Amino acid sequence: MYPFAVWLFEDNLFFRNERMAGTTKLRQRTWIRFRTEPHIAESEGTVDELTHFDEQGRSRMVDVGTKPITIRTARARGEVQMQAETLQRVRQGGVSKGDVLAVARLAGIMAAKRTDQWIPLCHQLPLDGVDLDFAVLDERRLQIEATVRATARTGVEMEALVAVSAAALTIYDMCKAIDRGMTIGSIRLEEKHGGRSGDYQRDVPT
Repeated sequence: MYPFAVWLFEDNLFFRNERMAGTTKLRQRTWIRFRTEPHIAESEGTVDELTHFDEQGRSRMVDVGTKPITIRTARARGEVQMQAETLQRVRQGGVSKGDVLAVARLAGIMAAKRTDQWIPLCHQLPLDGVDLDFAVLDERRLQIEATVRATARTGVEMEALVAVSAAALTIYDMCKAIDRGMTIGSIRLEEKHGGRSGDYQRDVPT
């Protein structure tokens, strides 16, 4: 949930649109006031847990200077769904632009290293390692998995997610000439380790 809500009131003019119709002036008014108190559902915890917002609800980059440097790891996954013929050509190296998976792997690694340029409030981190792997789930689905490691004051979850996203987009770019109906989805964090919040492991559906 976002910490800002927009409400309509007739006591605070924010925008006014006027137009002329013949000799009669018709005035259309939209009245908007911003409420800055963070909106927190009961299941979402307290305001203190939303660390990217200050007490006034304004966005901020979290100061991690006093946090200890620890080993951080994160693993994320995503999928690209395509026509069976497209996936077969990807596996066999039959796409005219070149080796799709090799280029996608490089794209994911490069993107992970520049996550702070993708996501506004992320810190710039010196990564220790980035691995990308691909697995064929069935005749139409290709899975992307990224594992990121760093010795740092903050986690690398976003780096792993960005790596998967960039690899998926690169696969689409390289194959779109033969299959514009490809679908990118199911991008999610699978696990993370290190840091004050402890470890996280996604539950495996039963």
